[in-house]
Amino acid sequence: MSEERSVVGRVVAIWRYPVKSMAADALEAVDVSWHGVAGDRRWAFVRPGLERSGFPWLTIRERSDLWRFEPSFADPARPEVSTTHVRTPSGETFDVTDPALAGLLAPGARVIRQNRGVFDAAPLSLMTARTVAALGSSAGRPSLEPLRFRPNLLIDATDGEPFAEDTWIGATVRVGGLAMRIDRRDERCVVVNVDPRTAARDPAVLRTIARERQACLGIYGTTVEPGHVALGDVVSVEHSNRRGPQPA
Repeated sequence: MSEERSVVGRVVAIWRYPVKSMAADALEAVDVSWHGVAGDRRWAFVRPGLERSGFPWLTIRERSDLWRFEPSFADPARPEVSTTHVRTPSGETFDVTDPALAGLLAPGARVIRQNRGVFDAAPLSLMTARTVAALGSSAGRPSLEPLRFRPNLLIDATDGEPFAEDTWIGATVRVGGLAMRIDRRDERCVVVNVDPRTAARDPAVLRTIARERQACLGIYGTTVEPGHVALGDVVSVEHSNRRGPQPA
C-alpha cells in the first residue's frame, strides 16, 4: 500500500470555544490532541431538570446572546490547567465556576467541566471559506460570517469550488502537523441562524441549508495523529493506493 497526498487548501482561521455556545477564541496556532483543539468546549452550562436528557446544555438555541459572552483563559498557552474567565455583555467578568454567572444565564443552571470536551458529534469541525460564500449568495446574505457555523478550522480551498470538503469524507486530511479522519457531514440546527456579532436571528440561513444541502454544511472529524496547527498551514488529503495480487 502506498499513499499519495493532494493539496486542497490552506488554513485561514482557527477557533476554539472554551465554553460551549459562548464566543470564540481566535488563534494563530494551537495544539490538537486526541480530544480536539486544546481548550475547546471544556466547559458547558447545564439546564435545570434536564441533566439526564440527551441534550441538557444551555446553548444559543435558548439564548442567542450567548455569542456575546466572551470566555478566555488566564494562561492561553495552557488552557487545560488554566483558570477560565467569562466577560458578560455588560462588561462584568466572572470565573466560569462562579454561581453568580450560572444564575445570570438561567435560574438553576450549573456549569460542568469535561476534559474530553462537550461535543455534539465529533471533536473537530472544518469548512471552507468558499462554502460559506456560496451559501450566503444562495440565502441572499453575501456577507455571512463563517463564525456563525462555529468551525474549528476555516480553509481557503485551492480549487475555489464550494462544498469541496464534502468530498473528503472517509479520507485522512493533514493540516500542518495534525492528521484527522473526516467522518461525516455536519448536520445543522437553528444555532446557525444567529449572527455572532449582533445575536440577531435570521431563519433564511438554516432554511437555505435545509433546501440546498440536506441540512448539512461543513464536516466533522476525529484526530488520528495529534499535532500543531497554525495559520497558513497546508491542508492535504491522503489517498491510499492498494494493490492486490497481480496476475501471473
